[in-house]
Amino acid sequence: MNPKLRVGICGWGNVATGLFEQLTKPSNEQAFELVCIGARRDNPNCDPGDVTIHRDIFEVIEQDIDVLIELIGGTDTARDLISNALNAGKHVVTANKAVMYEHGNELINLAIKNNVHLMFEAAVCAGTPIIKMLSNDLGANQVTKISGMLNGTTNYILSKMEQGIAYEVALEEAKEKGYAEPDPCLDINGTDAAHKIGILASLALNSDLPAGNFHIEGIEKITAEDFNYADEFNLTIKHLAVTKQAGDEIELRSHPVLIDKNSSLGGLSGVRNGIQIDTDLLGEFLIAGSGAGRESTASGLISDLIALSKHASSTPMHYPHFKDMSKIKSFESLDFSYYVYLEVQDQAGVLALVSQIFSDNEISIDKIVQKDHLPDGKVPVVVFTDLIKESQMQKALENFSAQSEIHSAKIIRIET
Repeated sequence: MNPKLRVGICGWGNVATGLFEQLTKPSNEQAFELVCIGARRDNPNCDPGDVTIHRDIFEVIEQDIDVLIELIGGTDTARDLISNALNAGKHVVTANKAVMYEHGNELINLAIKNNVHLMFEAAVCAGTPIIKMLSNDLGANQVTKISGMLNGTTNYILSKMEQGIAYEVALEEAKEKGYAEPDPCLDINGTDAAHKIGILASLALNSDLPAGNFHIEGIEKITAEDFNYADEFNLTIKHLAVTKQAGDEIELRSHPVLIDKNSSLGGLSGVRNGIQIDTDLLGEFLIAGSGAGRESTASGLISDLIALSKHASSTPMHYPHFKDMSKIKSFESLDFSYYVYLEVQDQAGVLALVSQIFSDNEISIDKIVQKDHLPDGKVPVVVFTDLIKESQMQKALENFSAQSEIHSAKIIRIET
């Protein structure tokens, strides 16, 4: 029987207290011993009992522990904490996707150098098991594409909006339920999902961490009307992050999409994450699970602790072979069909003007629908295009913005 794994936690927020509750259950006390907690202040929602508290989180590294669990968040201090622990011969488990995205190359190489392990299952999609699946279980496969809803907060908000709930109300609900942070900016602006797809790209395609610049877009401009128009064509709106091998380049992107309601990803609602993986041997398959909440994150953290407790007889994780300066494919060179929402002046010739701009940019229209007047007298026009390059659509948007008769223009890319 393996000896108990001696654990120190750094951070004492919502996720840490959720982990504390799980580690101190009788069933887990047989495998793990919580030695100490590094916390600059007390948490009024959790009593740590007899567990030693260190106000200087770096003192946790000096204790008699086997593994440090980093839950402080952020990048700079977290990077220093993880680096010091690895250099001290301690294993590290983290749920911090930002530090892994920004410093993954450096920290993984440091773990290898010191013959210890850096585990980060909970950094991507909380309790949805994807990290060790990519690094270990799919070792016989060549992964060619990963696409998924990687942020439970945005999926919760969009699902509520599809039900007719206003964006602001859905966001407040997500905060109340603990799905969104008090400052949810990184969730709703697409950055959180971008960090996660960057990490998955490193595991599947050996790309660098951090990745080069790529397209990141949030859900702030999505409205209830977009859902109504999408529904007419059996489509829904999701926030999708995608990575794909494209010759000697890597495709990376994180943005809202229109997707078939009946597709495997389109049917996932609420706080669920869904990840579709394309491989050479297994074909396409989907994994889905909870993507937010402290219980989900605790599940991912404990799965790493279990893997570490057994590492004497197995390798807990295989790390990427990072490429030097992996090249990101230009977003403007990618092909999409588009949903285009325009608000135009109610006057003769405007539809002809819209059609002319599309024609000038060699954009073929699949469907065009003129809707009822808005309260301010403007007329909404919804256009679905055929497959074109992103650069063509961006040029058309520039042309629309130059016309006084066209008051606003918005696009959502269609994912097939």
